[in-house]
Amino acid sequence: MTQQRPDLVLAVLFDGVQSLDVTGPIEVFAGAGQATGVPYDIRTATLDGAPIRTCSGLRLTPDASLAAFAEELAADRDTRVTLLVPGGRGTKDADSGLVDWLRLHAPRADRLVSVCTGAFLLAGAGLLDGRRATTHWNFGERLARLHPKVDVDPDSIYVRDGHIATSAGVTSGIDLALALVEEDHGRRAALTVARHLVVFLRRPGNQAQFSAQLSAQTAAREPLRDVQQYISEHPDADLSVESLAARARLSPRHFARAFQAETGATPGRYVERVRIEHARRLLEDSSDGVAGISRACGYGTPEAMRRAFVKTLGTAPAEYRRRFRPLPTD
Repeated sequence: MTQQRPDLVLAVLFDGVQSLDVTGPIEVFAGAGQATGVPYDIRTATLDGAPIRTCSGLRLTPDASLAAFAEELAADRDTRVTLLVPGGRGTKDADSGLVDWLRLHAPRADRLVSVCTGAFLLAGAGLLDGRRATTHWNFGERLARLHPKVDVDPDSIYVRDGHIATSAGVTSGIDLALALVEEDHGRRAALTVARHLVVFLRRPGNQAQFSAQLSAQTAAREPLRDVQQYISEHPDADLSVESLAARARLSPRHFARAFQAETGATPGRYVERVRIEHARRLLEDSSDGVAGISRACGYGTPEAMRRAFVKTLGTAPAEYRRRFRPLPTD
C-alpha cells in the first residue's frame, strides 16, 4: 500500500525576517504532527536558496530555493499546501523578485497565510485586493494607505478570507496556526499543542490585539494611574465617576476630563472594557456560575452581564463559555 504524502507547510524566508514569525507557527505544526502521529512536511525556502539573516541576526539556512517548490504548487496533488509568509523589517523594502514569485505561485497554495507584516508582501503581490486582512497594530494604517484595495481590520488577532489568512504581530501567528491545526485534526489535538507550548488555544480570531489595559494609554499622573490599577483589581467595586474621582481627589468633572485626556478612554468605557475582560477570563478558566461571575465583575445581575456581552462581543456569556472554554482533560 502506498503511504499518502504528508501535507506540506512551506515557510518563505528572506533577509530581515522576524524569526518568531517563522518558528512560532512551525512549532505548532510540528507539535501537531507529534500529537497526532500525522506529521506535516515542514520546509523553508528563500528566493535563491541561500541562507538569510533574521532581523535579530540569526542565520537561517533554507531547505531549497522557492523555484524548487514552484512545480509542486502547480501540480495536481492529493495533499494540501500551506504557504506561510512571515513578517519582519525585510518586508519594508521587499525584494521585487520575491513579490513577483508570490504573485505568480502563491495563489496555487491551498492555504495562504501571513504573519505580522508579511501581509505587506501579499498585498504588494495583489493577493489581498478586495479581501479583509490584518497585520501588526502598528502597521495597520500604513497597510491601508499603501494598499487601498485591501479591507484592513486593524484590531483582530487574525482574519480569514477564503483560503487566505492574515494574522497580527508575532504571537498571533501561533494563534492562527493553532486554528489551522484545529481545522485539520480537531480541537483536542490543537489543545494538546497549546498546552505543550504553554499558550492559550482559545483566543478567537476576532479578539482584540490588546487587553483593556494595553489598549488604553497609561495615565501620566500618579493619582490617575492608581485609579486604573484600582479598576483592574476591583471590577466588582463601585466604579462610578463620582467614586473614582474621590479616589483621585478630583472633582467628578475634572476627573472625567483628565482621565480621558491621559488614557484615551472615558472612565465608563475603560471600566466596561476591564469588566468584560475579567468576565471572559472567569468564563474561560473557572467553573463559577454566570450569576456569581456577574457579581464578581460588577454587573450585579446575569441579565446586565448578558447585555454587555451581546453589545461588545456579539454573543451571550453562556455561548461564549461553550465556545472558548478548554476541553476537559482525559
